[in-house]
Amino acid sequence: MGEHPERLNVFAGTYVDRQSQLREQDNWFARALADPATVVVPVWQNRNLFSRGEQLRAVLIGAGHALLHDIGESRAVLLGQFRGAPCVLVELEGEAPPALDPEAEFHELRFLGSLLPADEAGLLAYARALTFWRARHRFCGSCGAPNLSTKAGHVLLCGNERCRQEQFPRIDPAIIVLITDGEHALLGRQAAWPAGRYSTIAGFVEPGESLEDTVRREVKEETDVDVFDIAYHSSQPWPFPSSLMLGFFARAARGVTPKCGAELEDARWFSRADIARGSPALPSSQSISFRLIEDWYNSGSEQPLRETPGVRIWEIKRP
Repeated sequence: MGEHPERLNVFAGTYVDRQSQLREQDNWFARALADPATVVVPVWQNRNLFSRGEQLRAVLIGAGHALLHDIGESRAVLLGQFRGAPCVLVELEGEAPPALDPEAEFHELRFLGSLLPADEAGLLAYARALTFWRARHRFCGSCGAPNLSTKAGHVLLCGNERCRQEQFPRIDPAIIVLITDGEHALLGRQAAWPAGRYSTIAGFVEPGESLEDTVRREVKEETDVDVFDIAYHSSQPWPFPSSLMLGFFARAARGVTPKCGAELEDARWFSRADIARGSPALPSSQSISFRLIEDWYNSGSEQPLRETPGVRIWEIKRP
């Protein structure tokens, strides 16, 4: 595909100085709350806090907020420094959302990331991934005893003195690949998607596989197409719930007819002209799947994809 623009995917970037050395401090939470500069990322039921204003923003609260007075260290995680200030994740409980700011609401991050400033999107993705992992590893997988939060929330330690098994944040690697024959891109759709929406092929890496092995297997399983010239493109943190998307390009022979496996309702070849006419509707612009399609499209078109009037991009409007 040639050279790809050096730009970051949504949710990616070194926006947080993680300062992992501070996780060894026993009194890290008290120090963070005592620092007037500390900012807190509140998470409630895996949802982040967003402003209601015209410009969508992440809402952070100060460490002196009254709601934090009863929060224990077990419900907090040290994220590091964000925009030069100490930054802490706090997991909020309750059936109803806590009243933190009358001009803010809790929402799911998944479809709002591209509307945020890039550093705020990256921060919230980091916080969401940790929250999801901690919520699903409350008990030891070896003996069943409750886990204890240690290392500033980044390690869960079995509370059974005879076990003491440690749990670390889980990340599930998944490949996502755009297959082309040069002039056409192979895209598929799932039955549950909105009508007309197609995307790239994706799947999780299995034990004993290389990333290239996974690309070949997933494409074969889902479309019955053999691929070659597999080339890495970029990656994207995707904490929905805990994936790391590893993007690739791959080639296929011309004239190959795809046959759908169990996961896809349809798979077919699309030209750049098809995409310019709005068929198919493309995935959300915040996804790496869109980035793969965009870079391929732009490599053979005089007009960039985002400036082509007929292109349809599947987006969810902000709440």
